[in-house]
Amino acid sequence: MANPTTRLPVMPAGLPINARKPGWLRVGVPGGERYGRVRDTLSGLNLHTVCAEAHCPNVAECWGGGTATVMLMGDTCTRGCRFCQVKTAARPPALDPDEPRHMAEAVRKLNLDYVVVTSVDRDDLPDGGAAHFAEAILRLKEIPGLLVEVLTPDFQGDVEAVRTVGRAAPDVFANNVETVRRLTPHVRDGRAGYDQTLSVLARMKQEFPGVVTKSSIMVGLGETSAEVEETMRDLRAAGVEVLTLGQYLRPSAWHLPVVEFVTPEAFAAHEVTGRNMGFRYVASGPLVRSSYRAGELFMKGVIETRAAPARP
Repeated sequence: MANPTTRLPVMPAGLPINARKPGWLRVGVPGGERYGRVRDTLSGLNLHTVCAEAHCPNVAECWGGGTATVMLMGDTCTRGCRFCQVKTAARPPALDPDEPRHMAEAVRKLNLDYVVVTSVDRDDLPDGGAAHFAEAILRLKEIPGLLVEVLTPDFQGDVEAVRTVGRAAPDVFANNVETVRRLTPHVRDGRAGYDQTLSVLARMKQEFPGVVTKSSIMVGLGETSAEVEETMRDLRAAGVEVLTLGQYLRPSAWHLPVVEFVTPEAFAAHEVTGRNMGFRYVASGPLVRSSYRAGELFMKGVIETRAAPARP
């Protein structure tokens, strides 16, 4: 939680929770044969997905296309960010030592060629769960032809924890800045931090330059376009190569209100700005999430340009 003496930014008044969403934010109802197979395979192996736990609006499209983002370390987070639907507790259940093996089994059964592994924050663990992450990466990398993206906690900025994940050699390392500097103390848990996220990303790129680095920004929380651009510049300075931008959607009345439904035209402008800054790939749109259609975005956007040098 934030320090009670810290002065939080004044947030603009938000839209009512029942505000009608514009047409560009409407999504299909989950269903279909492949959707069911992904759901049942993951459920049968007692694995959690951010798709379900965070009520992602793209679950129909991603599961229907055979893509899922799997959560490590259970379904209970030690942090309480004001935008996130995942449940929280000071002392979540102990880690399941079989979880990395089960995850690899699920990926084999689904015959995926790209997998995204994320997790809750586990500040109760000495290494924040870094060793658990590393084991999962190593097991997944045993699957021929599989590309592995990880979206990790910030490990409270612990350098050795970041190194533990880097040594396991994921193809992509993501850590989300989430919002602009001004709004960070209000939007994110007090144990998170704007500069802490940047330092984790910079450390990974500095020590493991072959790993593609990635981050994500939510918009619609009252930030300005200039602040979004400033955040992009800070991410590029930290060596981030892939950027996603998407609309914040309020999970419940207990969460931060949406201040603005950002238009597709504004997202398109952010994409152009990001490309001009030198990001290898930018995915920017109302329903884009940090792991949204990750395989397609990575395969088409990054691998094709991987050999080309990024702009300074």
